Amino acid sequence: MKLCRSPSRAKKVNKPSVVNMASRGKVAPEDRCVEDLKAERSRCSFNKAEVTRLLDGGEEKTSQRRRIEEVFLSDPEFLDPIRPEYLSHEDRYANELRKACYMIQKFNTDEEIQQLVGQMEGIRTLMGSGLGVALTKDGNPLALHFVMFMPAIMGQGTVEQQGLWMGRAWSGEIVGTYAQTELGHGTFLRGLETTATYDPKTQEFVLHSPTVTSTKWWPGGLGKTANYAVVMAQLYTQGRCHGPHPFIVQLRDEDTHRSLPGVILGEIGPRLGMNTNDNGFLRFTHHRIPRTHLLMKHSQVLEDGTYIKPANDKLAYGTMVFVRVAICFDAYRQLQRATTIATRYSAIRRQSELVPGEPEPQILEYQTQQYKLLPLIATVFGIHFSAQSLWDTYNEVTGSINNGNLDLLPELHALSCGLKALSSNDAAFGVDTCRLACGGHGYLSSSNLPRIYTTTTAAITYEGENTVMWLQVARYLIKSYREARQGQPLHRSVSYLTAQPASATSPKPDLTNSALVEAYRRAVSYLVVEAAARLQKQCDMGRQFEHAWNTCSVQLARCAQVHIRYFTCEKFLDGVERAEVGEATRGVLLRLCRLYLVFHILNNQGDFLRSSALTPLDMSTLEGELSALLAALRPDAVSLVDSFDIHDRILDSTLGCWDGNVYNRMFEEAKKSPMNQKDVPDAYYKYLQPLLKSNL
Repeated sequence: MKLCRSPSRAKKVNKPSVVNMASRGKVAPEDRCVEDLKAERSRCSFNKAEVTRLLDGGEEKTSQRRRIEEVFLSDPEFLDPIRPEYLSHEDRYANELRKACYMIQKFNTDEEIQQLVGQMEGIRTLMGSGLGVALTKDGNPLALHFVMFMPAIMGQGTVEQQGLWMGRAWSGEIVGTYAQTELGHGTFLRGLETTATYDPKTQEFVLHSPTVTSTKWWPGGLGKTANYAVVMAQLYTQGRCHGPHPFIVQLRDEDTHRSLPGVILGEIGPRLGMNTNDNGFLRFTHHRIPRTHLLMKHSQVLEDGTYIKPANDKLAYGTMVFVRVAICFDAYRQLQRATTIATRYSAIRRQSELVPGEPEPQILEYQTQQYKLLPLIATVFGIHFSAQSLWDTYNEVTGSINNGNLDLLPELHALSCGLKALSSNDAAFGVDTCRLACGGHGYLSSSNLPRIYTTTTAAITYEGENTVMWLQVARYLIKSYREARQGQPLHRSVSYLTAQPASATSPKPDLTNSALVEAYRRAVSYLVVEAAARLQKQCDMGRQFEHAWNTCSVQLARCAQVHIRYFTCEKFLDGVERAEVGEATRGVLLRLCRLYLVFHILNNQGDFLRSSALTPLDMSTLEGELSALLAALRPDAVSLVDSFDIHDRILDSTLGCWDGNVYNRMFEEAKKSPMNQKDVPDAYYKYLQPLLKSNL
């Protein structure tokens, strides 16, 4: 590896550390765990190991994950002697870059890890929001090199281009990023302003940023880390524009790391979070690259400038689809961390009097606290099952594309847009709800909830802003509905649009889980039909389709949201029913699934009432059942988050550690503040003392 100089190598640890295993509740001494958590864990009604294996994808995957965590988390090179919050912006970046480089070096030199997992799977583990967030807390400057730069070359480059660039990228000879978003344009790819004009005389492309709004803005690793990038730019040849295409562009000298002539680079400044992700800006001034640096798997420019278009324009968006699938899993893991912290803390924190004169109860005894947290635990499983289904679809579609079949590409695009939006919305809302559920202590950095929130909420706007994503899904829904009315077959996720929505006179359904999923189907069918009719009415009145669409866009986005919620409910129920677990475990998973179904119905009653999918009496029945579900799941709350099997170092929270020693940890963490290293700060003598002695 040539990513950076290797720090001193730590000794290899062959046995699990006590801290590692204690964080999973297996070998900790009894006196390490507070009594409240001991009591909570003694009530567990299901097999926690079965849930852990289910979420990991099998016992072997669980063992692999734990071993990788053990190897990396036991290495002192990944410790932070000083909390990142106390460092300067530049020092935080340098510290995380040090760890990121060492992480890759360790992965590539540890034969055991390479035997445990494949190369790409291992990198995803280290770069994702599982182990990765424990190693590089506030963002990984190398993340986009592995998550977008290399997948873009694999997905968009020819075999020859892959051979030329992938070896250098894997070995660390070059570090790349993915530069698409511009200062003035994000999700709307066709609006990108950066140009790449082909010069047949020299067989080069000339990259240029004609305006300030054409400045590439936001790519991670771009500011100071990457020396190469896959750049999306408008391709011009023979006087015609052929739309945005990906180009491999060298940005910095490989020896000196200085930016090349015609390339202006920099870091965009502090953000709400992820401040060591090294987000940057990039401008070109007539910067030349060879013709062969256009990634040409799907479209080509010949030596004389002749353009050969791709078989399908959407083939160029494969990298974005892959990243959106990954975002779903990241959102799920972030919500796992937050619910673990908040649920454990809620079992420890005692507050007020439930009954006058009696001891303060755990705040988890309050139904309002259960209502905040238990639906979020259910949401973790909902995202898991739906994201896993999406991942399976992605692999199926990728295989079909390689065989020349593009039929499933529109469905994959719609599902990836919609589930990316739903999972990031749900996770961001859920993490902040967990923060609020911890009261004032959740506001502390040492709770780690502020950092988890700022990382999670970023997913709402990156790789496709969520409102735009919803409207992409809506476009697919309306198109599918119109095709259904013409008798054309529909893809699996929208096959329900073939049948007309049930009328108000249809027989009242029962309220089983399957019936509630059916209620979601009837509700979204009704909403799509209604939105399509309203859109058509606008067009019949003579309005241009695009203006008609904008006029109906709020309703259209709502259709998309209910469609993806229905998809998630369907996959949640199907996943639980198919899970290879014992009956006790299946029972608690079914209760979580039931809670998810009921919770979202009650929060969106209008969709079900106006479509006659459910009645007011049904709503009243479900409200009563919600209370019963909260009470039934309450005894298993701590055990459920324990089954997520999250190491204390990955939680990184004074409130959420496995042993529950919250208050000691909070106090010890506060004493570490640099401001507490002096009893009297220098600022006292400079500012406060003169004021106090001024005799005003």
